[in-house]
Amino acid sequence: MLDQLLAHAVQWSSLPRLARVREQPDALQARLLTHLLSRAKATEWGRRYGFREQLSAAEFGRRVPVSTYEQLYPELEKVLRGAPDVLWPGRPQWFAKSSGTTNARSKFIPVTTESLHECHYRAGRDMLALSTHFYPRERLLAGKTLSLGGAHAANPFRPQEPASRAGDVSAVIMQQLPWWAEQLRTPPLRLALLDEWEEKIERIARHVLRQDVRTLAGVPTWMVVLLRRVVALAGADNITEVWPQLRLFLHGAVAFGPYRELFRQLIPDARMRYLEIYNASEGYFALQDQPDSEDLLLLLDHGIYYEFLPADQWDAPDPRPVPLAQVELHRPYALVISTNAGLWRYLVGDTVRFTSLAPYRVRITGRTKHFLNAFGEEVVIENAEAAVAAASQATGAAVRDFTVAPVWFAADNATSRGGHEWAVEFATGPARPDLARFGAVLDATLCELNSDYAAKRHRSLALAPPQLRAVPAGTFEAWLASQGKLGGQHKVPRLLNTRDVLEAVLHTAGATAKPGR
Repeated sequence: MLDQLLAHAVQWSSLPRLARVREQPDALQARLLTHLLSRAKATEWGRRYGFREQLSAAEFGRRVPVSTYEQLYPELEKVLRGAPDVLWPGRPQWFAKSSGTTNARSKFIPVTTESLHECHYRAGRDMLALSTHFYPRERLLAGKTLSLGGAHAANPFRPQEPASRAGDVSAVIMQQLPWWAEQLRTPPLRLALLDEWEEKIERIARHVLRQDVRTLAGVPTWMVVLLRRVVALAGADNITEVWPQLRLFLHGAVAFGPYRELFRQLIPDARMRYLEIYNASEGYFALQDQPDSEDLLLLLDHGIYYEFLPADQWDAPDPRPVPLAQVELHRPYALVISTNAGLWRYLVGDTVRFTSLAPYRVRITGRTKHFLNAFGEEVVIENAEAAVAAASQATGAAVRDFTVAPVWFAADNATSRGGHEWAVEFATGPARPDLARFGAVLDATLCELNSDYAAKRHRSLALAPPQLRAVPAGTFEAWLASQGKLGGQHKVPRLLNTRDVLEAVLHTAGATAKPGR
């Protein structure tokens, strides 16, 4: 029963820590800020802003500016090129590379030894502890965890240093896993870190086909592709026939709602469970600490000091975040983080809302630049994904991916109205006669969730009903490939206030994008 001994050992260290996160949030964050300032006081950044242990949170906020990636990039470039002691002590060798969703340029985020062990790995152990604590009878650790991630390559800023690497954060994490954790996962690194995704999916599917897989971990989008290939190779009807002991999917990176029905079809076992994690290149922020609630516990003892930027400050020239103790329920905030990787008052770009203040739990609502507001409708990604999930449930459909863009008023038509055009890739159905019902439920759900949208849609005076285009299977994957963004944490932008992505997707699908031009 080595698996049960390991589960108890992980729970012994992690569960008390998570209890402290729930019970002592302010003390943990205050202690963490003091530690971060002490560690970085001799760096270039620390000397510039006068870091010291006695610096209060308020004074820290007054001295240090909030920075986007672009604003911090001159310092990050020094780190990438190997300069020591710039933002954090030492010379980081590893960098998480992320395309971002609102900026075409790749982002390179330092992954220091401290951030790897005190943030990513610590949170990973916490999730392992919670999983085995929630579902002890499933004996998850007696089988394998199938983790699907990206790849890494030489740091392009230091090609002469083979030890310096950059890649998807999942690849950075997998490459350096402790030996005991590596024994729990599959496939081996020689397959997991392949950079060509078609080959990776095929070889992983063949490798894991006859293993005892009990847990899945990864991005839903790519996990679907892999699971379908496994089913096809096995000649089975579903994944449950291939892996009868599969019980858990740890998912992140995209909202799971639109995928829920698809996974139910792929894994029809009623004992299957789903837990969400919230991690990114910049750190591991939150996890689902209750099996019956999708709220995410903010991790406050994992190397990240948090502040939160209210929505009315998102475009302010001198943004003023509020500390954790001043956040309010159900208001949208942008994450501002200071980390043991040398990110100081860094604006991640993600937005959350608090669902609980004791303890601090959040739900992800989208991106500061990832919303639809072409006509004052203020649709955030949380609205869109909930509407897709409702429409899928009502029609029996399963949606693989989607993107939405405005349909602009026609200047030469006095009666024209604005609207939204959706390109939707269905994994199954709805049949063509039901596409109208899918759109109707989608529209009605958006009206229920968003009063601004509902006001614009009233009698179709300002907004026309949504236009839906069903695109062929594989369209979004082909578009990502055309952008050099296939695999890893790359995602299709789902809500944008321009039509560039939508029209490129429709072009990929072979459609003619007439509306809105």
